[in-house]
Amino acid sequence: MADERLRRGERIRREVLGDEHVDRSLARASDFDREFQAFVTRTAWGDVWGRPGLERSTRSLLNIAMLAALGRMDEFRVHVRGALNNGCSAEQIREALIQVAVYAGMPAAMEGFRHARSVLADMEDQGGGDGGDGGEVR
Repeated sequence: MADERLRRGERIRREVLGDEHVDRSLARASDFDREFQAFVTRTAWGDVWGRPGLERSTRSLLNIAMLAALGRMDEFRVHVRGALNNGCSAEQIREALIQVAVYAGMPAAMEGFRHARSVLADMEDQGGGDGGDGGEVR
């Protein structure tokens, strides 16, 4: 069962974040955090992202809003890329960040806009690829 969850999680993770990102994250895993990588892949990607009930684009917009509100900008940048891969438009990302401004504060939204603008420019420069981010787990 756990292997099935891991396989499903890795498939979804690759579909959302791209093979390059996932390969890079897995290659950077060490003995210290390898099991955490598997846990995130099984639980977040296999169990949560694999649930019915919400479209991936909706999950992406929720992640963007929550990560901006929490100020987790490394993860935020990864999920902006994922949102675009899931079919979200720049307009939808903008609207999610405006919502953040009202419910989580202007500074959180301003930081989100700055990082989202950078990711959008990077992806445009790269022809829509998932780009590099230096992150580990996602």
